[in-house]
Amino acid sequence: MAAESKSAALVGDREIRGTRVFDAPRELVWKVWTEPEHIGKWWGPNGFTTTTHKMEVKAGGVWRFVMHSPDGRDYQNKITFIEVVKPERLVYKHGGTGEKEDRGLEPVSFHVTVIFTDEGGKHASTCARCSRPPRRATTWSRITGPSRACTRPWGASKST
Repeated sequence: MAAESKSAALVGDREIRGTRVFDAPRELVWKVWTEPEHIGKWWGPNGFTTTTHKMEVKAGGVWRFVMHSPDGRDYQNKITFIEVVKPERLVYKHGGTGEKEDRGLEPVSFHVTVIFTDEGGKHASTCARCSRPPRRATTWSRITGPSRACTRPWGASKST
């Protein structure tokens, strides 16, 4: 499932918005985002691997995972799903809530909305909006470039 096109842009000082069009039906793109056996094959920066410990894709559900860097460092992560509308939309908070179980998580906190659209049955597009605290999005974008920040690190399958 290769991406046919992708774009990203910084919107104000809080939001990075990226769009990708895939040569695949929307239902398949949804599965790749929401099933542990698929998401670990593409999630994370190039060179990283991802281990899922728990994934409950429902409103209030949690995805706990570890991103393993090529240099051996482990990045503990937590995503809490706020809204799940199959196969149209995922809204989630990336980061902990301050609970005891959240100790050891990476110090990140941002919201993401992913919209899955059907482009004629054979193609699907995703539009991800990542909202960060003021200036964090611009700093992140300045370091990585908005296109790289939104489309490259969470890019194509690691097997291709």
